[in-house]
Amino acid sequence: MSQTNTGHKLDDEVAEYRDPVHNVDPLFVNRWSPRAMTGDSLAEDALHSLFEAARWAPSAFNNQHWRFVYATREDDEWDSFLDLLNDANRSWARDASALIAVFSKVTLDHNGEAAVTRSFDTGAAWQNLALEGARRDLAVHPMAGFDWDRIHDTLGVPEDEFDAEAMVAVGERADPETLPDDLKEREEPSNRKPLDEIVFSGRFE
Repeated sequence: MSQTNTGHKLDDEVAEYRDPVHNVDPLFVNRWSPRAMTGDSLAEDALHSLFEAARWAPSAFNNQHWRFVYATREDDEWDSFLDLLNDANRSWARDASALIAVFSKVTLDHNGEAAVTRSFDTGAAWQNLALEGARRDLAVHPMAGFDWDRIHDTLGVPEDEFDAEAMVAVGERADPETLPDDLKEREEPSNRKPLDEIVFSGRFE
């Protein structure tokens, strides 16, 4: 069972690669996307705590566009989820405790009009989920490498009502040595662009 990370300091493995310039809670910097997972089961309460964190994300008109469809490795649907992944992701995600498909509702509940911020808002829910996973020292890894054409039919999600956004692997963390050789060297926190490349005062430059 994973222990909760209080987030009061940078993890040693993160501090080797990341050095925040301004004062932020270390939880934001400690979050990254490991691939190495043990294949152990995850307690249902721990998994649902990730969804609880996602539930409290902000959204336009409080529409709460996000929908999560998941399977644990004990579920009959596990192989269907795993089969949606491309070969590269399947090679490591097969050791996850749970696989999650993320969808967003394309219309607003109150008037049926297009929910133009659905992806933006669903991204906020995903970030909440990921941060709660980091707080619990879990591996939480988002993926775009899956079968976008089949995911709605496979998971029974109405394609005219919901957009597919991503898939996510969640699990207890493992030693990077358990990964395929081509992924071992990539199992480290990535750095970020400096603020002056992404933030502009007054006018985009």
